[in-house]
Amino acid sequence: MKTVKVLAAEIVAREGGFVNDPDDPGGATKHGVTLTTLRRLGLDITRDSRIDTADVRALTQAQAADIYVEYYFKRPGLAALPDPLQASVFDMYVNAGGNAVKVLQRLLTTMGFPCDPDGQIGPQTIRAAQLAYDAAPSHLADAYGIARRNYYYALADARPASRKYARRRDGGKGGWIARAEEFISPRYHLTLAQHQARVASWG
Repeated sequence: MKTVKVLAAEIVAREGGFVNDPDDPGGATKHGVTLTTLRRLGLDITRDSRIDTADVRALTQAQAADIYVEYYFKRPGLAALPDPLQASVFDMYVNAGGNAVKVLQRLLTTMGFPCDPDGQIGPQTIRAAQLAYDAAPSHLADAYGIARRNYYYALADARPASRKYARRRDGGKGGWIARAEEFISPRYHLTLAQHQARVASWG
């Protein structure tokens, strides 16, 4: 398995540079770190006693990677999950916070290893994840990736402003879907026709 630092560097590379999209509830974003996140964590990058868009602009790739390792991998306890799950859960945690864990918890429950969908990685979730991995070691990571992809589609179903993240203007797979499929075996990727059928109701 890749080290957590390598995984964090890959996430930073996927996230890209500074963006201030009015449809993003997190506000201004750089390397995937939002203004909301900096304020929640109390990280004053410019050290001027306030946390604003200037701090987002000043954020370096190395600082973003350090934030991810500390606040999105170590503190949530992702290292306690089976190795094949860690990269995808980590990547989704950066993108969706505790919902990344809730998606896993609901999947584990569906597989017959119940745990509360509370978004926290505690003893119950760790045990359920290990039992699920023991039962299906070759399939659990794919199953999680597919559940993650379904989560993004459902989010876009419910929030029209988010549909541009799931479907490109040309009808192809948007960033959310492509990103989820990076962690799914190619045989489980949706074809373009399948994707377009899934989003056809969006108009």
